[in-house]
Formats: sequence, structure tokens, C-alpha cells
Amino acid sequence: MWKLAVLLGAVLLTLPSGTAARDFPSDVFETEEGKLTITFIGHGTLMFTFEDTIVHVDPVAQMADYTRMPKADIILVTHEHRDHFDPAVIEAISTDKTVLVLTEACRKQLNSGRVMRNGDVEIIQGISVEAVPAYNLVHMRAPGQPFHPRGAGNGYVITFGNRKVYVAGDTEDIPEMAELKGIDIAFLPMNLPYTMTPEMAARAAKSFKPRILYPYHFGETDTSTIIALLKDEKEIEVRIQPMK
Repeated sequence: MWKLAVLLGAVLLTLPSGTAARDFPSDVFETEEGKLTITFIGHGTLMFTFEDTIVHVDPVAQMADYTRMPKADIILVTHEHRDHFDPAVIEAISTDKTVLVLTEACRKQLNSGRVMRNGDVEIIQGISVEAVPAYNLVHMRAPGQPFHPRGAGNGYVITFGNRKVYVAGDTEDIPEMAELKGIDIAFLPMNLPYTMTPEMAARAAKSFKPRILYPYHFGETDTSTIIALLKDEKEIEVRIQPMK
């Protein structure tokens, strides 16, 4: 059995430019290989600390002052939209040992980094990273033009010790989610019209049943709706953090 080692309440609802990692809420989990700390930066931006390894996901300047944040061992970028991809921040938190994982569109803009495509799996600094699909089926920019086309963006399944964390990226409740197995912690987006409605997110969660679900990237969506939709799903614990 795993256990929650520490649960810190939401300590920050606004995101001033001077914030450092300690100013953001975090949850700490035990794994078989040490502690995993999840720091909730905001919107689609997260930071994972696994013992001495720092993993930043979609770091962007609008969410934090990254001159005050820990340097990255691994950076994962889900797609090229500016609220997820910030070349200046990537440079600020990178060292000569940082491994940057991104999509083809991001690589073309940055001219550096390691491209992972849907289905790729790599072991990076001892951590398994799998790139999984993230795309729209329903919500469109214009007829036939989804906000996030299939094959362009990534979600990531990151394995910390014996714990699997799924960061979905910008996506809807796509069929591939039902193929996910053994997910301990999931981050599902609910920012309309770009990603999922609460009903879509609930349907997605029911398809692969994470132990803990964090709605994220939810904008003005009422998070109480997904809590209500999943209240009878005893295998899924919904937790809300300030991830607008």
C-alpha cells in the first residue's frame, strides 16, 4: 500500500512574478524508491521532485518566476502553445545535464531537445517516460480544425519508482485513455473550449481509474461538478488544487 506522506493545503491562489517553489502548494507521496513531491504551479504547469531529481512539466513564465525555481534534470513539454511552451524559461532552468523532451513542433522552434512521439518510451535519468496521445475529437477551432490535432501533442506517463503519474496535456477523453494501466495519479484538463468538459473528464477517469485524480488546467470550470460526477467511484479520489 502506498500512503500520502504530507498533504499541504492550497497556499496560493494568485501567481505573482516573485514566487519560488516553496510558495506553491505541494503533495508528498511515498514510493518504493523514495519520496515524490508534486508541486502545483498553476494551469498546465507542474514540478515533480523525486528524491534529488527535478522534473518540470510545461514550465512557463506566466506561472512563476523561474529564476527562483530549481534547475531541471528533466523538462517535459506537451505541445507548442504558449501557455505550455516557453523557450526563455526552458533556457533559464536548464543546465548542461538537463534532458529536454518535447514535440516535433516545439523542436522546430527551439532547435534543441529530444523529440518523443506518441508511443515512444524512454528511460531518462532512471525514470521511465512514455509519450501518449493528446488531441481533440469534439472541440474545434473551425470545422475540421481541432484545437489539438491528433499526433501533434503529447501526454506523458512518468514512472517514479513504483508509482505511475499521467499528465494528460491538452486533450479530450480519447479512446487511448482506456488503454492506460496502473495509473496512481492523473492530471486531466478541463479548460473549455480547448480541452474537456467535467463530463468528459469524468468519463476519462472512469475508463482507466486512477487512484488519485487532480483536475488541472481548468480555467473557470466549476470543479465541484467533477467531484459530484465521480462521487460514487470509490476507487478514484478527486483532489482539487489551484490549477487554473
